[in-house]
Amino acid sequence: MQHRIVVLGAGYTGAFAAGRLARRLHRQDVAITLVNAEPDFVERVRMHQLATGQRLKPRPFSEMFAGTGVELKQARVTGVDADRKLVSVVDVHGADTTEELPYDTLVYALGSAWNPRGVPGTTEHAYEIASRPGATRLRERLEHLGAGQTVVVVGGGLTGLEAATEIAETRPDLDVALVARDALGDWLAPRGRAHLWKVARNLGITVHEHTDVTAVGADHLTTADGRTIPAAVTVWTAGFAVHPIAGGTTLELGGTGQIVVDDTMRSVSHPDVYAIGDAAQVMGPGNKPLRMSCASGLPTAWQAADSIAARLTGGKLPHAPLRYFNQCISLGRKEGLIQYVTADDRAVPAALTGRLAAVYKEVICKSAAWGVANPMFGLPARRRRVVREPAAAGSSARAVA
Repeated sequence: MQHRIVVLGAGYTGAFAAGRLARRLHRQDVAITLVNAEPDFVERVRMHQLATGQRLKPRPFSEMFAGTGVELKQARVTGVDADRKLVSVVDVHGADTTEELPYDTLVYALGSAWNPRGVPGTTEHAYEIASRPGATRLRERLEHLGAGQTVVVVGGGLTGLEAATEIAETRPDLDVALVARDALGDWLAPRGRAHLWKVARNLGITVHEHTDVTAVGADHLTTADGRTIPAAVTVWTAGFAVHPIAGGTTLELGGTGQIVVDDTMRSVSHPDVYAIGDAAQVMGPGNKPLRMSCASGLPTAWQAADSIAARLTGGKLPHAPLRYFNQCISLGRKEGLIQYVTADDRAVPAALTGRLAAVYKEVICKSAAWGVANPMFGLPARRRRVVREPAAAGSSARAVA
């Protein structure tokens, strides 16, 4: 009987893990099902580009997984019963009935979405770019926005910086503002902060530092100090929240709602479940949790896929390098910022700026998408036979009859 592996979510981590498992394990021994609501791969790190009208390269899963044995099930996940080892899904093509998918090993990669943080008016009036539907909706709004109108981006993190600079560069006729809770780029080294301010000034971006937004209206923001900031369009990028499905399960979760895993990405409460990417609470260097990002997600997918393969084939457990090297920020199409960091994500003095940094960031984005479609690059292509079942926590693996 084939070992059933179900992967939930086909973002960077889920798609990468599914492809890597398919190329690690013998096709006769495993059945790999990838559950995703959309039929093609979404480059989430490019949603700010989509929002400003740029065309992104289509990446259909039918082409990416051709000949691999991965079965794509286009459906929406509605629940996970981790005790009965069942996933409930609803077909996205209009069927109302719920189907249950049994699994032997589950890879939970449902990721995250935007986080309104409970601020009144955000869900009603703000736009998000954490998803393709959100970015598409913002694009349509920007296309109908007249010259001189104000676009306010809330959030001074990487997503906010990329959104504000992309919009300002693409639409120099608009009045673009950025609202940051702390000082602009306060986590960057001095060289990085200086370049960030230079780009903001050159693009005409108004920066509101040390500002908390307490309410979002149809045409304005209200701040904690009582100010009103005009906003024909509000783009909300103030952090991410994990997918809520895990919260309805018996899986052990951390305070953020992420699934608590060990260093092989296996759930500490359910050893047949692996969590990766934004869905997992992963401890990195210095015993600090990894931040939600593509830079964190791909190494966790690598670790999970190879750990599953090792446990099934009797191989040695791998140890992917769960650490950081740099933070890559696009500041429009012509400028960029590469802030080099320590293993635990603290800025060091070195930084790459300007056009070269923009090219570097583009290479990173293309490499991430290429890696999803080619998860076995540089590794033996030989598929291994399944010889044993994954062991329960605290026990040894047993041989398959």
